[in-house]
Amino acid sequence: MSESNELLSAVQEIRNLVRLMAEPAIAELDRNLRTELKRIVGNSIPKSKAVLLMIGKRTQSDIQRETGINKGNLSTLVKQLNEAKLLTGDPKNPKLSISIPSNFFDSVLAED
Repeated sequence: MSESNELLSAVQEIRNLVRLMAEPAIAELDRNLRTELKRIVGNSIPKSKAVLLMIGKRTQSDIQRETGINKGNLSTLVKQLNEAKLLTGDPKNPKLSISIPSNFFDSVLAED
């Protein structure tokens, strides 16, 4: 039993070291994706609100109803986000591939 605990501990240490080594690359990738997300959304309040609802649990129709964004604009937004690899899964229930804080678009939403 002790041997398996030592093995588990060693594996956990290795995992932590790999995460530590990979962190700069992960942060850089996330930074690039966040920059691209801001470029796509721009200063659009409806797009900002729509993106914040893209958690994979709402359909595009749900998002359109909740935000009031034009259906065509939402469809174009989803297409652009998908092409930029910012969405995962089915675009009918869009889900961002990166996590963003709820205040990510505060400068845009402050104009609301």
